[in-house]
Amino acid sequence: QVISHAAVQVGPALFTSLLVITFSFLPVFTLQAQEGRLFAPLAFTKTYSMAAAAGLAVTLIPVLMGYLIRGQIPKEHGNPINRALVGVYRPLLRTALAHPRAVLAVALLVLLASVYPATHIGAEFMPPLDEGDVLYMPSALPGISPGKVTQLLQQTDRLIKTVPEVASVFGKVGRAETATDPAPLEMFETTIQFKPRSEWRAGMTPEKLVQQLDQVVQVPGLTNIWVPPIRNRIDMLATGIKSPIGVKIAGADLQVIDGLARQVEAAVRNVPGVTSAFAERLTGGRYVEVNIDRERAARYGLNISDVQSIVAAPIGGEEIGETVEGLQRFPISVRYPRELRDSLQGLRDLPILTDRGAQIRLGDVAEIRIADGPSMIKSENARLSGWVYVDLHGRPMSTAVREMQQAVARGVRLPSGYSISWSGQFEYLARATERLKLVVPATLGIIFVLLYLTFRRFSDAALIMATLPFALVGGYWLMFLLGYNMSVASAVGFIALGGVAAEIGIVMLVYLNQAVAARSAGGRLNDRSELDQAIVEGAALRIRPVAMTVAVIIAGLLPIMWGSGTGSEVMRRIAAPMVGGMITALLLSMLVIPSAYSLIHGRAKAASGVSS
Repeated sequence: QVISHAAVQVGPALFTSLLVITFSFLPVFTLQAQEGRLFAPLAFTKTYSMAAAAGLAVTLIPVLMGYLIRGQIPKEHGNPINRALVGVYRPLLRTALAHPRAVLAVALLVLLASVYPATHIGAEFMPPLDEGDVLYMPSALPGISPGKVTQLLQQTDRLIKTVPEVASVFGKVGRAETATDPAPLEMFETTIQFKPRSEWRAGMTPEKLVQQLDQVVQVPGLTNIWVPPIRNRIDMLATGIKSPIGVKIAGADLQVIDGLARQVEAAVRNVPGVTSAFAERLTGGRYVEVNIDRERAARYGLNISDVQSIVAAPIGGEEIGETVEGLQRFPISVRYPRELRDSLQGLRDLPILTDRGAQIRLGDVAEIRIADGPSMIKSENARLSGWVYVDLHGRPMSTAVREMQQAVARGVRLPSGYSISWSGQFEYLARATERLKLVVPATLGIIFVLLYLTFRRFSDAALIMATLPFALVGGYWLMFLLGYNMSVASAVGFIALGGVAAEIGIVMLVYLNQAVAARSAGGRLNDRSELDQAIVEGAALRIRPVAMTVAVIIAGLLPIMWGSGTGSEVMRRIAAPMVGGMITALLLSMLVIPSAYSLIHGRAKAASGVSS
């Protein structure tokens, strides 16, 4: 009977608190693209476990307690740890209840003080992962020869190998023989593998190592970019941008786009944190143009098609057959020898035989010259585009991009019909931020409805919702002290923290309501002091489970905070808000909620005592 009575009293609130934790992860389910795929397993695991816990808490666990709990149950005050906790907590709570407005004022000041770390924490899509290797992807100016590219590749490899921590260097230029690799000849890819950490110099970190490599490898004509290999492949597949931040200029004329890209490069280069900025040279190609004169060709009885076929076959080559070598077939092509087509004069002197039997030169019917043109043509959303690659180190992405946008707005004037968009990891950050801005308020609304259905009082539901921000204070301060930036991983940590803080607040409010109801039923709730005594009695019953919850969560997350290895950077960003927030959530549950409860329910009436 005792177990049944206790389950009926606490079961609904416990069920609701677990549902709140479950619904608090709703924003994680709405994340898209790679951030959604990265955190969806965590969200599903958390949701399934909390949903199962909510069902078991009101069904199986009370039954098992009836079977397994036998004999005399030890009193709570018999436990020395619990006795010590209650002995410390009761005087603090009585002092807080004696000055509830002062407690709330201090809590408000603490909340306002968290504005400083919150505004000084930068934002990034995901923390940089230490993949163990680094990809060096410099860019050269277009038109570079294969021989010069090979020389530069060997030079950069030798410079990189001078750093003691480097184990091996392997570089390539150009692209593979596949249509899915559009890399131009001027794009290098050098994979750098490092020695084990035990062989590194004292005090050396991956960040310092990249900085040293950037200082060592300073080659005229090359713009350095240092990126993690796997992260780079994901970014290039998603957006085409090989650097952490990219700027895409779109319009109708490649010449104008090229000029705007160079202006953007100059504007962002001096922004603090930008280690390199490189605008693709869209007009760096050199082409042989053959402009056919229609009138002169017509005098010889030739049309445009005749002249074009004469140009295409002798210069470009024409397939006349194929040869079979075993199981393989090879085409046979013929064209003029190189000495007849390796100069403009040689092209002008190419013979043409007319239908009338006359022999003329190609230069008699066409103007042949070398002209500048695009080395490659990129288009996106049916518009021509040019890209600017920006490498960033040592600054939060959101802050640096904001300053770059301001610099571009001051220094670049866009003609009509042209646009600038920011891509790379910043694009992912903006997408995730916009999604969370819509889903988080909706989730808070759902949680408020659950709280109202549980307590049937607007004031109690509003009390828990209003005090939730206090639980986030510790998370912001710990992230600020650790030098972490806000990211999608940190947002997941804060979402989890909010769910746990709401659970602690719900159960605390249930204990307070039960203590007040018990005193009211016994006729011992006639003035403010008796209300405060009821609050002390109810809150003291909650000190042990709250302390256990906080201790278990912090103990479970500390190994993550101290862990190292690939992926630990993301896990630490999830754990840090929860570790810091659990401390302020403890103070919130133990002092702020009882003080606010006392103010709300403690307005005495002159004739009837305390209103409830």
